Amino acid sequence: MTLTPEQEARQEIDKMLKSFGWTIQDVKDFNPVASLGVAVREFQTTTGPADYLLFVNKEPVGVVEAKKQGVPLSPVEEQTKRYSTSGFKWVNEDTPLRFAYESTGVETHFTDYDDPKYRAREVFSFHRPETLAEWLKSDATLRERLKVIPHFENPQHKFRACQESAITQLEDSFAANRPRALVQMATGSGKTYTAITSIYRLLKFAKAKRVLFLVDTRNLGEQAEQEFQAYTPADDQRKFTELYNVQRLSSSFIDSSSQVCISTIQRMYSILRGEELDEEAESVSLNEIKQTGKPKEVAYNSDVPIEMFDVVIIDECHRSIYNLWKQVLDYFDAFLVGLTATPDSRTYAFFHQNVVSEYPHEQAVADGVNVGYDVFLIETEISRQGGHIEAKQFVDKRSRDTREKRWEQLDEDVEYSGKQLDRDVVNPSQIRTVIRTFKENIQSSIFPDRQEVPKTLIFAKTDSHADDIIRTVREEFDEGNEFCKKVTYGNQDEKPASVLQQFRTAYNPRIAVTVDMIATGTDIRPLECLLFMRDVKSKNYFEQMKGRGTRIIDFDDLKKVTPSATSNKTHFVIVDSVGVTKSIKTDSRPLERKPSTPLKDLMISVVMGAHDEDTLTSLAARLARLNKQVSEEEKNSLEAITEGKSLSSVVTQLLDAYNPQKHIDKAEEISRAETPGEEITPAKIEEAKQKLIADASSIFFNPELRNFIEDVRKSHDQIIDTVNIDRVLEVGWDAEGEDMAEEIISSFRKFLQEKKDELVALQIFYDQPYRRRELTFQMIKELNQALSKPPYNLATDVIWQSYARLDENSVKGSAEKKMLTDIVSLVRYELKIDKELAPYAELVNRNFKQLVFKKNAGPVQFTDQQMSWLRMIKDHIISSVKFSKEDLDFAPFNAHGGIGGIYQAFGEEMDAVIEELNEELAA
Repeated sequence: MTLTPEQEARQEIDKMLKSFGWTIQDVKDFNPVASLGVAVREFQTTTGPADYLLFVNKEPVGVVEAKKQGVPLSPVEEQTKRYSTSGFKWVNEDTPLRFAYESTGVETHFTDYDDPKYRAREVFSFHRPETLAEWLKSDATLRERLKVIPHFENPQHKFRACQESAITQLEDSFAANRPRALVQMATGSGKTYTAITSIYRLLKFAKAKRVLFLVDTRNLGEQAEQEFQAYTPADDQRKFTELYNVQRLSSSFIDSSSQVCISTIQRMYSILRGEELDEEAESVSLNEIKQTGKPKEVAYNSDVPIEMFDVVIIDECHRSIYNLWKQVLDYFDAFLVGLTATPDSRTYAFFHQNVVSEYPHEQAVADGVNVGYDVFLIETEISRQGGHIEAKQFVDKRSRDTREKRWEQLDEDVEYSGKQLDRDVVNPSQIRTVIRTFKENIQSSIFPDRQEVPKTLIFAKTDSHADDIIRTVREEFDEGNEFCKKVTYGNQDEKPASVLQQFRTAYNPRIAVTVDMIATGTDIRPLECLLFMRDVKSKNYFEQMKGRGTRIIDFDDLKKVTPSATSNKTHFVIVDSVGVTKSIKTDSRPLERKPSTPLKDLMISVVMGAHDEDTLTSLAARLARLNKQVSEEEKNSLEAITEGKSLSSVVTQLLDAYNPQKHIDKAEEISRAETPGEEITPAKIEEAKQKLIADASSIFFNPELRNFIEDVRKSHDQIIDTVNIDRVLEVGWDAEGEDMAEEIISSFRKFLQEKKDELVALQIFYDQPYRRRELTFQMIKELNQALSKPPYNLATDVIWQSYARLDENSVKGSAEKKMLTDIVSLVRYELKIDKELAPYAELVNRNFKQLVFKKNAGPVQFTDQQMSWLRMIKDHIISSVKFSKEDLDFAPFNAHGGIGGIYQAFGEEMDAVIEELNEELAA
């Protein structure tokens, strides 16, 4: 017999209820003591039969309304509410029922009418009868308790401002019943400590039953467990683990007495699947686990009901919550809280754009929570260009898996690119050249004051590549096994945790080589150098890798592992041997934009009016670094000079001067004080920006302050020489750059299509090419502004680099600073008007030469005076697209007589010459 869609849904709902501990009965067979939970089909109410009436301990407690698959459930809520408040045949109880479900067997919604401002939420399944019985006994629901958590106080300023803000706003989010929240805090700013504080308060004040702390690798779980064990609440002298049971899951068993469970997302997935976990899966970052075929779906596990956890904290949530793994989070009926330093668009979307904390790296540097970084480039010829091996030569061939070598003659020429290095082709000379150059510069240029190699982490491409690097490092530095070690999941000689602990706290190893194990999350405070010998495709992953170096460490602790250190850790250095810092993948940039300009000169430059972004951010970076070195006495002396302003606040002001959000905030502040209710216009935002720049700069007008900072610097500062060595070449783009380049060009093409009928400049290019001489600077400006606005958000130089990445032979000037008029070249190239992409200046100069050559080939040549005017007009067209007689009133033309001067040069032919130049130079 064929079932109707409604009957199919009822069958699925019956199956679900049974698996969740409910006994299913028809009304005629009703037996309320058959089990703790009984679901009775078609139970009659005064307004009609309810699809299922739920009984717990013989009492009616809830209703289930069943619908066929595909029916939207939100409109059904009123029907369920009606049944919940109706009278029931054969039941004297007239109290409205507390729990309501709507379900299609595929989608299920749940409402607890005792919640403040009760709201339906989607759940993976029905709750168990035991859970509803427990909730009925409670004086208040979890969501009621979350609304009355005491306001967080910061005792003795034990917590950083960013931590206090995150805790407070997260609790506000809980109180507002926001199901998901995102905590974005820079690496090293104390995300885990913040999370543990929030968990402590949830357990103590909100009486949360259990919290799940999810990580994506075993070593991060071990690290989190250690932090729970070390945590002492501000209002209790006992350790967290003395107050609450913390269990790190190492099997499928979850202790019912545990208030906090720490688990890898891989293990929890396996538990829900009812499968054994491959131990190796917990060792590998989710970034590295390749998904093949259709993912296996999570199934209901009666040992782990959906209500097992009240809150789920997802550490490093930028990579742990998508694709296959998202099912783990969808399973639990819990609040979800994400922790990350590097959210992307997927992260924001998953957490419903509910960002309760935003604390970026730049602000962390300004506050002294993080240290900034410099970039030192090493690029060899083979790294950039690859190599060529002729046929008939005998070469070693090595198995990727076993590393077994064999001697073999090549049948044909082998041509390989830099991208194939250490994957398809291993060139020992390339590895040796990079390591040797690193050795020659690490103590002479990068850290010139050090007697030993600073703690250095090298990122390798594969385990095999890591082994090649380790052998080469030991040889080039003339050191033994203890000097350089591998920290990877496949390390058979020593446990990775043991090597990591040595790297953190002991003199050796000085250099560690890893593929992914300590790329993210792992805390190694003494680390001062990151050497990239692998490129990275993911922007967020690269940011996380950089985050290994941002951690602060004080002088005493740094000196324990690096004896020749002379101060606190002030910065770290990225040594880039693969172009990883050059590809378009990272949101943050080094604050230091002028590394060769002395601090004293930067301050004087500001006094003399240099208020550009590069100068102010470079000055901020220097002062942030200096702030890590000054003594308390020196800080007090400085604040006496500045009337109470700390060096940290000076750095913050410098960074705020070019922070767009701060411009808006300042404009709103000014508006509230002067003209309440008035619209915040772009002009007012610009006015606010200039005010912030002036405020940040004015403090340096005080010569006493400048002299004091310079004197302090002389006693503390270290010179970092970032001059490139080893014939540094132009850095190439990686595979990620190609994907991004194609995406950018695709967006540009979409822009041209969508705006071709809207923007006059594009109308001319598309439909009326003979009118190109009519282009004006205003048209080009409007074109550029439209391109830079959402949803395109494209800049001329980024589009240019993208074309160069895909076809460098047809693109010129990719490294040059772009002019506004260069957008003309981009449009012409994309519309196939020009066969090669070249700066607009090159196009105009080429056309100018042809025009002059053609004219001078005739009987009458241009005079010197005329050529002088022609060159001035040509230069004007390069920067402004078109020349008109009105421009003669301005520089440089007015200095040469303006319209009178050009008329004197060309006479009656003046208008014809101007028209010809506009037409021919823009052809």
